[in-house]
Amino acid sequence: MKTLRVGLVGTGFAGRYHVECLRRVYGVDVRLTGVTSQRPESRTAFGAAHGIPVFADVAAMLDHIDILDVCSPPYVHEEGILAAAAAGKGILCEKPLTGSFGPPGAGADWRGDQAAKEPMLRETVARLERLRDAVREHGVFFGYGENFVYAPSVQKEREIIEKTRAQVLRLTGEESHNGSASPVYGTWRYAGGGSLIGKGVHPLGGVLYLKRVEGLARSGRPIRPRTVSARTHQLTRLPGYDDRKLLRTDYHDVEDYGVMHIVFEDGTVADIMTGEVVLGGIYDFIEVFANNHRTRCHLSPVHLVDTYNPRAEQYRDIYLVEKCSTQEGWSPAAPDENFTMGYQAELQDFLSSAAAGIEPQSGLELALDTTAATYAAYLSAERRGCETDIPWL
Repeated sequence: MKTLRVGLVGTGFAGRYHVECLRRVYGVDVRLTGVTSQRPESRTAFGAAHGIPVFADVAAMLDHIDILDVCSPPYVHEEGILAAAAAGKGILCEKPLTGSFGPPGAGADWRGDQAAKEPMLRETVARLERLRDAVREHGVFFGYGENFVYAPSVQKEREIIEKTRAQVLRLTGEESHNGSASPVYGTWRYAGGGSLIGKGVHPLGGVLYLKRVEGLARSGRPIRPRTVSARTHQLTRLPGYDDRKLLRTDYHDVEDYGVMHIVFEDGTVADIMTGEVVLGGIYDFIEVFANNHRTRCHLSPVHLVDTYNPRAEQYRDIYLVEKCSTQEGWSPAAPDENFTMGYQAELQDFLSSAAAGIEPQSGLELALDTTAATYAAYLSAERRGCETDIPWL
């Protein structure tokens, strides 16, 4: 059995579930040999809680790992990835891969929502090219952390498309909830944008993946996105917004709702919705309309368990479902979100593929297309929905 030493960057929500899932991987001897994050107190507490050696930074950790698992905020992804690639280490990277985070030294007075989007797109493409070239030049493993790809429902649809040689005519998808828990979310210079890049990349990555699957099954080459038309909005900052304190509203300079219309190179289409203005927990799905079938892929809620609670205090120490603002009444409880949301299958595929030296289901090409399409969408939104070409790397 091959042994792979994994070092974790980031100690937030993603870091926690990565540790849980990495310790469930089978067929590979996975050893968590390092963790780091920007704040010393966070990395020290995380390492102590999970029994992982703590390092001051990525550079100090590289000699002790085989794979760098990047779960840090988006604005520091590139630095870690380039360092790992140069050292010949494999890379796992949570979404989004990278983006545009403002001019060097940008402070609180810089506003991403008011900055020109064409330079942002050019900068993002340049970053993507650097990352692509580094990964390919050094021949290192790369896994793109898009859990929508690995959700059981989406993987069943992958099987249907492959075995029936289906032609997918249109897709719809959404990820929305009542606002991110990340302290840096809502500030463009840290997150690279708002709803589109923070949430929309999930269903976008899922639909781009399924069209890639279709193309490979039908003709031996992936079908890629060609153009995007998009709109973004700041709904909770409208003058007439009545704030009932149920939705997060403290965004600095990002959108809290967005929509993307994708046209693929074969003329078929996908529509993506995403936002911070949905109560009742996370709302995640992909729906596929093909020439021979139709599939609804439910990610959350999935209704494996519905539970009714008349008094909130009874369930105070019981986790039901992510981003649900109350535990009173009926709740669609999630017995194992690591499974239903695809996190466990994602980490299993990454470590198994890295051990075998093969490409994972969600790899570099999907990461490049998803990120380029999202920043082309920001340019389209600036132009009030004008159809915009998606750069191909």
